[in-house]
Amino acid sequence: MSIESLSIPQTLTLKSSLVNEPVRKSTWRPLKSSDFQRVPPKSRNFSARSSVSFENGGYKQFPNGVGEKDGVIIVDHGSRRRESNLMLNEFVAMFRDKTGYLLVEPAHMELAEPTIRDAFGLCVQRGANRVIVSPFFLFPGRHWYQDIPSLTADAAKEHPGVSYMVTAPLGLHELLVDVVNDRIKHCLSHVAGDADECAACAGTSKCKLY
Repeated sequence: MSIESLSIPQTLTLKSSLVNEPVRKSTWRPLKSSDFQRVPPKSRNFSARSSVSFENGGYKQFPNGVGEKDGVIIVDHGSRRRESNLMLNEFVAMFRDKTGYLLVEPAHMELAEPTIRDAFGLCVQRGANRVIVSPFFLFPGRHWYQDIPSLTADAAKEHPGVSYMVTAPLGLHELLVDVVNDRIKHCLSHVAGDADECAACAGTSKCKLY
């Protein structure tokens, strides 16, 4: 993935960027859990705290946080490789379980379904009156400041009265240091014969010394 460094504010609120392109009929259907293989529970170690909680059996919304009527779409680039696309479903399941957010859907910017339009429509169908699109990208580039906002605005045209925004990409977040370091250590352990392939490399035979 090419990365274009831009000095752009960390949050983008969409207003009127529309895409004038033919609307194709979607063949996407919501994937079932049986469609992809889950990562073993031992790999699910999170250090971030959830921004929602449940008290006395009820939903608690923190100030400026994600509420019951918010839909969250986590969007990646999309791939022709099915296994790569299914990993986004796994991440979304992990994200939903960890945060407790009620409406979280995956989407691919291109090359695969569900599309941003698919996910946006599903969020609204499930009761969302605001949709938050979170790009699963490292740094701000053309996809973040142009393509994803345009596709989201196009999807929103079909749902008048539903507000939306596109959040910042992952960026230079301190927790990403731990993620990268964990990946490096795991791959070195696999090469040494002390660990299995991780979910990203499983079946590819790419994690080895050359």
